[in-house]
Amino acid sequence: MKVDLFDFELPPERIALRPAEPRDAARLLLLDGAATRDLQVGDLPALLRRGDLLVFNDTRVIPAQLEGTRGAAKIGATLHKREGPRRWRAFVRNAKRLHDGDAIDFGNGVAATASDRAEDGSFALTFAGDEPVELLLERAGRMPLPPYIAARRQADARDADDYQTMFAAEKGAVAAPTAALHFTPALIAALTEAGIGQATLTLHVGAGTFLPVKVDDTAEHRMHAEWGRIDAATADRLNAVRAAGGRVIAVGTTSLRLIESASGEDGVIRPFEGDTAIFITPGYRFRGVDGLMTNFHLPRSTLFMLVSALMGRERMQAAYAHAIGTGYRFYSYGDASLLLP
Repeated sequence: MKVDLFDFELPPERIALRPAEPRDAARLLLLDGAATRDLQVGDLPALLRRGDLLVFNDTRVIPAQLEGTRGAAKIGATLHKREGPRRWRAFVRNAKRLHDGDAIDFGNGVAATASDRAEDGSFALTFAGDEPVELLLERAGRMPLPPYIAARRQADARDADDYQTMFAAEKGAVAAPTAALHFTPALIAALTEAGIGQATLTLHVGAGTFLPVKVDDTAEHRMHAEWGRIDAATADRLNAVRAAGGRVIAVGTTSLRLIESASGEDGVIRPFEGDTAIFITPGYRFRGVDGLMTNFHLPRSTLFMLVSALMGRERMQAAYAHAIGTGYRFYSYGDASLLLP
């Protein structure tokens, strides 16, 4: 399909620079079949059915943005995928000043050697020393805010909490699974009281999620791989919910992509551990999920293509036009939508 089909105009003032307070006060656009309603995230317990199950991503964002020097040159690096105990793949700013074998000093006793430049311009960074890389990043790194926020303000102390979900446990993401940012302990208690279950999986979100689609046709786009895991107990639970007539609702496109990666043609969700580069566009047949809660995505992005696959492209174009016209806040710190085909 032509990428232009997934374009739309978004006024810059619609991009949220801070999350709603409290988190579950964010607006929620419900698309339930052909119906459209303007609600709040706090209304969620009344919108789902007893026996439904929400699936959250428990990945934790690491301070993956680094600023360093190679000689007199300033080098910026954003880690996006672990390749070994001390080795991470990274997108690099000022990459033309960097070559295989170059050492980068990130300050605070943190240094890495660059190697294996890839076609996308990324490098492998191998960190020096014996300390766990996570400790090094705590010393020298900062929270990797999405580029559309970072271009308008600096990351600050608030982001250390604002850009983590209440489920964050497994360190390894360089971007938050932002649909889950809307949840609070009070909302989870209300969902439990309403008979709506919760489960978690892990998918370490990479910086590739923010890369623009630069080709003209979706068939030519190459997705970046991300590592994920669904254990056997969780897979069994998701299958049991569907067998009993409940719905599996993914909270975030990361949860959805991993569930679909683990689902067979027979609709059975199986344990999964490894990389996924699944790319979902209109025409895809969903096998493991029955709905999606997600924030509002960038034009021409793989994530807008994904929601268009779930609900229909024309339906989503109309829904986004409604959201823009009625003041919904977009992107990572913005409002949410609940998509029930």
